Amino acid sequence: MNSDEQTFAIIGASMAVHRELGHGFLEAVYQEALALELQFQGIPFAREVLLPVHYRGQLLATAYRADFICFGEVITELKALDRLTTKEESQVINYLKASGKQRGLLLNFGARSLEHQRLVLNLRESG
Repeated sequence: MNSDEQTFAIIGASMAVHRELGHGFLEAVYQEALALELQFQGIPFAREVLLPVHYRGQLLATAYRADFICFGEVITELKALDRLTTKEESQVINYLKASGKQRGLLLNFGARSLEHQRLVLNLRESG
């Protein structure tokens, strides 16, 4: 399965959850429902994954926690907001930086229709 197929599968599972529950629930409800849907669809995932942060080679006491990592490589962050802002996008980018992963999905279940953003972190330095 290529990377686009992986993100499409995660988005499809999220759409199934949103179709069933609609908007208006707390984020925790969508997180639990999405875990079930990912399982039903055979999408491998880890939930509430700790993402340690390093500074100058030292592990910081502060860490992030991603809602899901799917397929071992796609950070998947859920929200239940009226609308997404750059703050939520920045959160996923920071998760990508901390984890060393390159792809993330930001999913918002709080709007009438599921909102999703794909984020890619290019770790190569520009010359």
